[in-house]
Amino acid sequence: MMKTKSVGFIGGGRITQIILGGFKKKGKGFKEVVVSDASEDVLQKLKAKFPDVKIHHNGNANAASRDIVFLALHPPAIGGTLGELKPHLRANATLVSLAPKASIASLSTGLGGFNRIVRMIPNAPAVMNKGYNPVAFSQAFDKKEKKDLSDFFKVLGDCPEVEEEKLEAYAILTAMGPTYFWFQLNELQKLGESFGLTAKETDKALSKMMKGAMKTLFESGLSFADVMDLIPLKPLGEEDANIRAIYKNKLEGLYQKLKG
Repeated sequence: MMKTKSVGFIGGGRITQIILGGFKKKGKGFKEVVVSDASEDVLQKLKAKFPDVKIHHNGNANAASRDIVFLALHPPAIGGTLGELKPHLRANATLVSLAPKASIASLSTGLGGFNRIVRMIPNAPAVMNKGYNPVAFSQAFDKKEKKDLSDFFKVLGDCPEVEEEKLEAYAILTAMGPTYFWFQLNELQKLGESFGLTAKETDKALSKMMKGAMKTLFESGLSFADVMDLIPLKPLGEEDANIRAIYKNKLEGLYQKLKG
């Protein structure tokens, strides 16, 4: 079904690259891919990675007139764009918003009542077909349409249907989640090599360690306290309180901002 579809992206930045990268890695193609962005530099960088994509500088009307339209903009930029998209959306098209904060109801209002809207909160591992990308559908879709779209999204990884009001929580936990850990793992990579391990040995050790640590935390049946007690020496233990305070203050504040 989806191989015959044309796809448009309003915005050609990181998330568009992630989604196109995920489909490319899986060997999935489309009838046509059209990307619009306000930055010519962004479009040229995208074109270099995905030569078959058609790019349009400030060409939202062109990108919006596709079968599936991804709204790949930050929340502050969405409101001023909807009116521009409204006259160009096909009646049977599907709009997929990739941003937190902008609700289905507000998107529909800005689009003059168009309601074939899906919201997705993607995360970066989708580029490796390993994303955790929760979705919420408007009431315009029947059961078969939901299944077809879900099958389409599965190329990017797990895409569970969730209640719309929970999407901002997923934005904090899953969409932004890798950023809480990747820089720490990068520091461990550098330390491993400074200790005499090769880059290959270091990366393998960290990858195996992380996979095992996640299984222990989520699948062992042990409580968090019991899991933490498995390792007596905690080199960063004296910083626990500070780190927990950063998580609580920063992330709770950001969540309230997204929900506001």
